[in-house]
Amino acid sequence: MSEAYVKRLFAILLDAVTDKDPQVQEQVCGALCALGESQPVEALRACEEHLRLHEKLAPPYRTMILRVMETVVSSHVGELDEDVARASILLASSEMTRVKELVCDWQQAASNVLVAVGKRFISSVMEEMLSKFQPGVLPHHFVVQTLANLSVSNVFGMVPFLTSILNTMVPMLSAAKPDSMRGAFCCALQRFSESTLEYLADLDQAPDPTVRKDAFATDIFSAYDILFHHWLQSREAKLRLAVVEALGPMSHLLPSEKLEEQLPKLLPGLLGLYKKHAETVHVSKSLGQILEAAASVGSRTLDVQLDSLLAALHAQVCVPVESSSPLVVSNQKEVLRCFTVLACCSPDRLLAFLLPKLDTSNERTRVGTLQVVRHVINSAAAQMEVKQPFILSSMKLPLLDTNSKVKRAVVQVISAMAHHGYLEQPGGEAMIEYIVQQCALPPEAEPQKLGADSEAPAADSVRAISVSTLYLVSTTVDRMGDVLWPYLLEFLVPVRFTGALTPLCRSLVHLAQKRQEAGAHALLIQYNGNATLPSPYAMTTRLLAVSSSPYLGDGRGAASLRLLSVLRRDIHPVLGQRWATAIPLLLEHLDGYTEETLSRKEWEEKLLTFLRDTLAVVSDNTWICQLSLEMCKQLPNYNGTPLEKNFLYKCIGTTLGAASSKEVVRKHLQELLETARYQEESEREGLACCFGICATSHLDDTLAQLEDFVKSDVFRKSAGIFNIFKDRSENEVEKVKSTLILCYGHVAVRAPRELLLARVESDIFRNMSQCFSTKDPALRLCLARSVCMASQAICSSSRGSSFQLLRKPELVAQMMEFIKAEPPDSLRTPIRKKAMLACTYLVSLEPALEGQAQADLIHSCLHGVMAVLPEPEGVDGHQEPLYLDTVQALKDLLTSLLQRNMTPQGLQVMVEHLSPWIKSPRGHERVRALGLSACLLQYFLKHLHISALVPFHNLGLLLGLFSPRCADLRPATRQEAVSCVYSLLYLQLGYEGFSRDYRDDAVEQLLALRDGLGHPEPSILFHTCHSVAQIIGKRLPPDQLISLLLTLFEGLGDPDKNCSRAATVIINCLLKERANVLLEKVPEIVSVLRSKLQETRGEHVLQAAQHSVYVLAARHHASVVSSLLGSPLPFDRSCLSAFAAVASPGPSLSAFLCPRSLALLTPGPPDYRPLGQRKGHTCTLWRALAVEPGLATQVLGLLLEKMSRDVPFKESRAFLLSSAPDRVATLPPLAATCALYEVASAPSSGPAVLELYPQLFAALLLRVSCTVGVQLPRNLQAKERKSASSGLASRSLEPCSSAVDALQAVLLRGGNDDVVQHMELEGGWQLLRTLAGHEEGVTRLASAMAKFAGPRLPLMMKALFATQSSVYEIQRVSSTAFLAELLSSNMVNDLMLLESLLDNLLARQKDTCARVRRLVLRGLANIASGSPDKVRAHGPQLLTAMIGGLDDGDDPHSLVALEAMVGLARLLDLVEAWDLRAVLLHVAIRIRPFFDSEKMEFRSASIRLFGHLNKACQGDCEDVFLEQVVGGLAPLLLHLQDPQPPVAAACRFALRMCGPNLECEELAAIFQKHLQEGRGLHFGEFLNTTCKHLMHHFPDLLGRLLSTSLFYFKSSWEDIRAAAPMLTGFLVLHVEAERRPQVDLEQLLAALQLLLKDPAPAVRVKAAETLGRLVKFA
Repeated sequence: MSEAYVKRLFAILLDAVTDKDPQVQEQVCGALCALGESQPVEALRACEEHLRLHEKLAPPYRTMILRVMETVVSSHVGELDEDVARASILLASSEMTRVKELVCDWQQAASNVLVAVGKRFISSVMEEMLSKFQPGVLPHHFVVQTLANLSVSNVFGMVPFLTSILNTMVPMLSAAKPDSMRGAFCCALQRFSESTLEYLADLDQAPDPTVRKDAFATDIFSAYDILFHHWLQSREAKLRLAVVEALGPMSHLLPSEKLEEQLPKLLPGLLGLYKKHAETVHVSKSLGQILEAAASVGSRTLDVQLDSLLAALHAQVCVPVESSSPLVVSNQKEVLRCFTVLACCSPDRLLAFLLPKLDTSNERTRVGTLQVVRHVINSAAAQMEVKQPFILSSMKLPLLDTNSKVKRAVVQVISAMAHHGYLEQPGGEAMIEYIVQQCALPPEAEPQKLGADSEAPAADSVRAISVSTLYLVSTTVDRMGDVLWPYLLEFLVPVRFTGALTPLCRSLVHLAQKRQEAGAHALLIQYNGNATLPSPYAMTTRLLAVSSSPYLGDGRGAASLRLLSVLRRDIHPVLGQRWATAIPLLLEHLDGYTEETLSRKEWEEKLLTFLRDTLAVVSDNTWICQLSLEMCKQLPNYNGTPLEKNFLYKCIGTTLGAASSKEVVRKHLQELLETARYQEESEREGLACCFGICATSHLDDTLAQLEDFVKSDVFRKSAGIFNIFKDRSENEVEKVKSTLILCYGHVAVRAPRELLLARVESDIFRNMSQCFSTKDPALRLCLARSVCMASQAICSSSRGSSFQLLRKPELVAQMMEFIKAEPPDSLRTPIRKKAMLACTYLVSLEPALEGQAQADLIHSCLHGVMAVLPEPEGVDGHQEPLYLDTVQALKDLLTSLLQRNMTPQGLQVMVEHLSPWIKSPRGHERVRALGLSACLLQYFLKHLHISALVPFHNLGLLLGLFSPRCADLRPATRQEAVSCVYSLLYLQLGYEGFSRDYRDDAVEQLLALRDGLGHPEPSILFHTCHSVAQIIGKRLPPDQLISLLLTLFEGLGDPDKNCSRAATVIINCLLKERANVLLEKVPEIVSVLRSKLQETRGEHVLQAAQHSVYVLAARHHASVVSSLLGSPLPFDRSCLSAFAAVASPGPSLSAFLCPRSLALLTPGPPDYRPLGQRKGHTCTLWRALAVEPGLATQVLGLLLEKMSRDVPFKESRAFLLSSAPDRVATLPPLAATCALYEVASAPSSGPAVLELYPQLFAALLLRVSCTVGVQLPRNLQAKERKSASSGLASRSLEPCSSAVDALQAVLLRGGNDDVVQHMELEGGWQLLRTLAGHEEGVTRLASAMAKFAGPRLPLMMKALFATQSSVYEIQRVSSTAFLAELLSSNMVNDLMLLESLLDNLLARQKDTCARVRRLVLRGLANIASGSPDKVRAHGPQLLTAMIGGLDDGDDPHSLVALEAMVGLARLLDLVEAWDLRAVLLHVAIRIRPFFDSEKMEFRSASIRLFGHLNKACQGDCEDVFLEQVVGGLAPLLLHLQDPQPPVAAACRFALRMCGPNLECEELAAIFQKHLQEGRGLHFGEFLNTTCKHLMHHFPDLLGRLLSTSLFYFKSSWEDIRAAAPMLTGFLVLHVEAERRPQVDLEQLLAALQLLLKDPAPAVRVKAAETLGRLVKFA
């Protein structure tokens, strides 16, 4: 690129800087910087020239250009020569000082250019700056600022100039009046001082090592004098802060004597600023620098000013720190830095000031003081070392503060003390105890004292920091080991430190392990002289008890167990090996669970097993007794944690069980009974468990101790302890009794079985019976539980089955009393459950209950559970498990009773008890009764043992009771009813001799039916009942049929209408299935039906009777087609609900219908008028005609003829000016269609429909097509509106809907319910009804027919072939669409229909209708899907047809051409290569114009077809076609950014296919990698890589690609206009040097310049980006 072009390129970009869009501006600047990287000198010159030529350019745009210059200079300052640098300096200086007013962004940008140039050309810059920095004349604000910034950016270059600068500047200071100018001078003085200090600090590396601090002292002091005495007094806060920031570093350059002289004024002056400024960080920072300077010269003034300094700094440190305010945090750091300086200078006076502040009650004061104390302990450790006792003693009051912030500060101080040896001093133990106390705080409730303006810390912050501190001090501070061990052990047992157990244990484990490493065999705890240390028994008890709740307190269970493991030799010498194995297993168990998943019962059992093993290993009675004594001693410690106390009771029982001293055992048991808190339920449970566990080894002693307690004065006095408060004393007595009863129950459960039977009645039940008369619910519950436990223990004994329990009747009667005493309608306590469980175990014992006693027991239990009201909404869910457990207890009791009489009679007795509940009008009672029945039947079936073949004589009665419940209103009842039927049928098979594991296919179907009964649709329920009846009919013995029917007839009067109708369905099914055995019983059946009609007037009973009679008299039927067709439309459906079953002897259609079709056949509301007063039953009669197949065939034939013979509609204009005539349906075909629907809807019409299936299907399909959009006659429209307004549920008469309904009925009746369901799911039926979707609806219907009704296609096609000459265009369209879709199925090929279908479609190719021609092409393309192996044979024909479609000139919208492109894309992979070669070029040329079509479909189809053309000739691409590939490459790349995703996807495919034909492996690989479907595409990266390889392998294409890209600069799509310059830019970026002359830079620059004015910002951005890439030509 020539210099002229470079200048033009810069000019274009610089002109574009004024774009209004920020993104475009940013991109333009980026392009300028990119060009500047290549041509830095030209870039700087262009920017300079542009700014000089455009004097009136607005400051914002000048600012952007100056920033570009700064970027270029910063990157290439080493490449600039003196002239360029000089020009840039002059320009920047001019821009910076052009106006006197402050325009910060503009002047700052110019200043930055000067600073960037000054990094190398400091002399030139300083020359220019000093020219504008003349003595006696105030310089420009940014001249001063530039000098300040130069001193920082180039310290070694700038400091030598500072002497002269200061000489010039200092006299100016007094003349500077504006605050902004003064602020600039302050900033300069600050930077000059900082750079000077840096220069002096690195003097050995400085260019002039002779520079000394003294050289600046005079000027700095003069400046100081003005700043401090004059400017610091300004009212402008910003100026005061600027002065303060400058004074800090300046103080280091002041002469020592001057600094000493000024300190008495300087320090108070700075301290006074604290009151004037909210943001004080600059004051504190400057103060710290001044204090450091004063300390470095040994100033004595600090001693004088110390009190005021300490007071002011302390006030600052007491300001609350807000985490969201970094300035406040920074200020505190600077203040603490000041304290460090003062601590090193005057430690005594500092502590004398600070420590009394700790005694104040003010939160902020105390917290701030503690922060300072912590800081000086760390930062001035040497000075504070001798002050340790003094500091420790001053901490007494802060330790008592309850404020959370103070606590946090105290903990932090203690942490610092620990690291510096403070805690080793006297008083250090108090600090440790304080940390432990904070660790023990509950995380959710730390006490806080918050002021009005203080912020509350996190609730657990104090505890969290204390825990962290304790662990860190224990593990990281070696000197603390002897301080903490064994002192921390003293905090294990006291209750107030419970919350700190986890961190305590962790620290103790670490300390103990360190000691073990030091001396492996030595004992860790030395008790000599350590009376305060806990004993081994106390530690074992404590750690074991808290381990029962392992996840509390941050996982104290695992921590406690680890500490026990470490201390195992100190607990007892023999435990080392055993605990080393057992405790890791416990910890491993904990690791496998979470707090939610761990079973507490299982965990406690593991801990008790661990305790038992420990006691067995120790085997020392003295040690065991001492441990039990300690456990009893610690019991009161757990009054606030009932779960842990309950577990400790169990531990006591386990320990006493291991003790060999009976005296000790009885003594401890007596003490437990005397000291227990009987009012607490958990304590009663724990005490009972303790006695039970103890009884395992000491049964006699335990029973004797309980007996003694009952007789003792203590027990008797309990009634008089609270005699002043009678109610309370009685309650206390009941609680004591409850505990004793529970003790007896647990003793019975735990006692050795061989000893229990001898004592259960004399010692256990006898004492229990004394409390049976109680009214207290809690005591009753304890009695029921204990009786249950004792009974269960007896049953589990090896002699339990033969044991005679003499008290059994008494116990059962008492449990019944408990159940009866409970409120019948509510369930609030588990008394019922426990009482029934007790009875369950009792009834299995001898002697057996008498018949009446058993009946009373069943009656009481059923009434106690069945009548309980269901839980209302909103009640807590905790009662639901109670209800479920109670029901389960009832089931267990009933099965236990049934077990004693496992005969049909015994089963009948149980069902008779349940029968009133099964028929209850209350739904929840029926649900429960059916559930119990199903449970009993399953149990009976499971335990059925038949020694001889005997009849199941009551099968019919039981089936008649349960089967109608399959349609109950409640889903659960329905499913349980099916389960009952299922069990009954298998019982019958068992009685017939089949083995128990035999599975009957018919009966097994009931399981699937049961799962479907959750559906609430009534028709589905009744059809399920029909299926159930069919299965019953297959397996019911003949002798049981009449008893079943009679029971079902009784069920017709069931108050539940659903069950009554279910009985109807079952009766009709049985009559149909088993009528051959009912010949002799018909009179009896009819008699029963007549009696039922007399007893009830219900419509459902009428329906049942009529249907039953019709089934029995099936041979009577008649119909007259012509007269029925004369009936007025719509056909009356009022009686369909009553008579639908008459014409439907088999299962109802609804069992096979999808929801949409079912809605068409659902009858309307029933008509309750007498039969004589009802209107005609036309619909029912039409269905009745279908009963006999021969007649049905004749009727359907007549209806077909009538429907097809007359014209389907007439055209009329509703308004004279209407654009198109309205089509109104003619009545005869409409009536015939409705009638055909009714006939086909009858199940019995199936044979007739099958016989005429092809004709019916074709005629109805054509009827549907010619009625789309056709209206009803006006008189029928009025009837339709009247019917809709009256709310009658009648079927729509709309002509097209009627035809669709009829077609659905024919398909269903013809066995193609899969077609109907598939169409419903696909939305095909709805599409058929609409003008816009009719064609698609026909297509989906054809697909469904090919998929599910293939064998019927030949005759159907023959019927449809005849429609080729139909006068109705829509019929030709519909038939063509149907036939075209058939070709997509391989069924056509299998049935050898391909040739005839192809011939028929090809004959339609010249149809006058463009829609027909388009559908023909679609059908021909469908061969690729249905018969791909036949494409080669018919390739020439197919290609000729498709080419003809591409060239179709009679279609103004080119839809035929679109279909041809889509079809060719499908066929290309399958035709012969030779056939394809002849048309390849023609197709490529013909589709190329569609690449840029305005319509998305055409772009997508043409581009995808182009891809298939490339795919078809991969590896064998002729040069002529290769030209087309190359010509299409640029459009394809650009259309990847097409706004329509389908087009972009087509481009991906096409490019992947083009890759191999380009004979470039790299390009093909890139296309395959980046353009996969579904993968995200980074377009810029992809295009860059593609262009790189294109230019490397195909450099000759540059011109073509650029010209094509330039064409798309004018595209109508914004995304493509933006992509086109990207393509251009990447091509130019990667072009080889020798090919660059091919690029017409003039044209390219003009086009890009035009794009920079595009209305779309995204396009302008890409244009600017591309201009930046033209740097390649620079």
